[in-house]
Amino acid sequence: MASVSPLLKFSWVSNSFFFLFLLLFSSSSSSSRTTTPFIPINFTEEYRGYTAISDFRMVNRRSLIKCPDLNPYIQVNISSSSGLANEEYVTVNVSGVMLPSKAHWVAMISPSYSDVSDCPLNALLYKETGDLSDLPLLCHYPVKAQYMSNDPDYVDCKRSECKKHVGGACVLKTCSGSVTFHVINIRTDVEFVLFSGGFSTPCILQRSDAVNFSNPGAPLYGHLSSIDSTGTSMRLTWVSGDRNPQQVQYGDGKFLNSEVTTFTQDNMCSSNVPSPAKDFGWHDPGYIHTAVMTGLEPSSVYSYRYGSDSVGWSDEIQFRTPPAAGSDELKFLAFGDMGKAPRDASVEHYIQPGSISVVEAMADEVKSGNVDSIFHIGDISYATGFLVEWDFFLHLIKPVASLVSYMTAIGNHERDFARSGSVYKTPDSGGECGVPYEAYFPMPTVGKDKPWYSIEQGSVHFTVISTEHDWSVNSEQYKWIQNDLGSVDRSRTPWVIFIGHRPMYTSVKGALAGLLPSVDHSFVEAVEPLLFDNKVNLVLFGHVHNYERTCAIYQNNCKAMPEKDPNGTDTYDQTNYTAPVHAIIGMGGFTLDKFPDNANSVESWSLSRISEFGYIRVHATREEIMVEITDGRGFWSRQIKSKYFPHTSLFASKIGRRSSQ
Repeated sequence: MASVSPLLKFSWVSNSFFFLFLLLFSSSSSSSRTTTPFIPINFTEEYRGYTAISDFRMVNRRSLIKCPDLNPYIQVNISSSSGLANEEYVTVNVSGVMLPSKAHWVAMISPSYSDVSDCPLNALLYKETGDLSDLPLLCHYPVKAQYMSNDPDYVDCKRSECKKHVGGACVLKTCSGSVTFHVINIRTDVEFVLFSGGFSTPCILQRSDAVNFSNPGAPLYGHLSSIDSTGTSMRLTWVSGDRNPQQVQYGDGKFLNSEVTTFTQDNMCSSNVPSPAKDFGWHDPGYIHTAVMTGLEPSSVYSYRYGSDSVGWSDEIQFRTPPAAGSDELKFLAFGDMGKAPRDASVEHYIQPGSISVVEAMADEVKSGNVDSIFHIGDISYATGFLVEWDFFLHLIKPVASLVSYMTAIGNHERDFARSGSVYKTPDSGGECGVPYEAYFPMPTVGKDKPWYSIEQGSVHFTVISTEHDWSVNSEQYKWIQNDLGSVDRSRTPWVIFIGHRPMYTSVKGALAGLLPSVDHSFVEAVEPLLFDNKVNLVLFGHVHNYERTCAIYQNNCKAMPEKDPNGTDTYDQTNYTAPVHAIIGMGGFTLDKFPDNANSVESWSLSRISEFGYIRVHATREEIMVEITDGRGFWSRQIKSKYFPHTSLFASKIGRRSSQ
């Protein structure tokens, strides 16, 4: 076969960046404990180091008291009092209100406790006062909330009822309204609580009756991952309230029993100030089931279901195995920094506004059969210590993660916490310290809390690292990276893609308000030479919430520039290797980061900058890699080869290489 010029082609669309500002301390900083000062009950300054702090997020740190309201008519009722389904929209009806207010709001609380308003002061301060009891502060913690003003008729009392007549005239009128919540099965019972005083000074007006899920043990949120490079085995992981082993049934009558794990509050990290995961953000994760389906063929379609006769079964689902290492073709999607968003009008603790549209666009692609696997490169759910949000994230990604291999890399919002072993001592994980991440997304890593691995699919060798664990020269991870990149068989996988979370190059500096910049130059100095020496072709990072692509770059210098092909596609000819091409793809859902307005502040190595929600789509053969980007609504950039990607598009670029290289 005639040799083909090595080409890396990119087709991208826009996305803007919202940089995660981190208070970074030296990894050698002292671990000595300091005296904890007294902290007033409604004081929130201690938590300002956490990302996306809002009045709503801090509600759970305040004492929830009964409002001084003698109104005997107030009622809170819900549309599903007989048992909640695995997913439904619940209407909360509030009635009997004499003075409706814009400060009235409804919280969804789980689990529910009858004494929610009677939590003693030291229960909110137990860490500070030395009381290490496992107190149920989650009963104060709203899963989500809505102001009653979301019902436009509420504040103006357009729906009223007369409660008292005198002489034929109404002398006491009450008002009513309703809001609707999207509810998924989180296993523990739920109640809806009506508050006054807004998010800042909440007090309880009335509570609904508690309602349970009809089947808290239901098998839910199944998602797939690869365990090796053969394409003949796939891991299925799912969640249930049932601790007993369940089964996955697949193929022609095959079945496997699940292994069952979980984690507890004792596994969460904390410090002098209690972390959300350890304290008020805790939610019981139920039980995490996993089973490895074997005896499969690569690039093939199978069906499966999971569960048991006692708790029920999932729907039957068709999935696709990835291509085996060394095969000719791979098509995958990649992005970072997704999180989740409410499917109702609620306020939640950490909303990533682009997440739903990005998942929906990817779901359309996956259903078309043109996707072999997905790579999510850090900042997965943004639960940040509010554990129930992992359930909502797993529910969100099920339309894609249940159909193809969903591979992940760890990010700062999964791992970082002081005195936990992370490189960066910020509280970005909210005390999770990687424990929920590793439980929900078991990757083929080298060991527990060593979340780096490599895997090969088609013509690509993927090296996936943790930027949150020690990568310094001669560290365990550094030596692993060195050995992994040095052992790639280019005759089998001619392409090497390097994946991590924090970037080496970005135009978004992030050094505002005295916070550290987006790029850790110590990381670049330690690891970049490994990429160059081992001829890594493409480097994918997240952390910065936009899309940006570089020239072929090493040590801040462009070693080669792309040329335009006849279709206007940026084309990197790698007949003679020069340096890796870097791309930031952190546009998966988090609020976007903007690029500098001043063109003079943009580095010459930055060739493409886009601020839109989306993800990349990559098509790798043995001769070239073609990269495209969607804007999260399914609109693709200009395709390189329409016979593979018959969608209308805007921009494109590609990397190529000799087939013999």
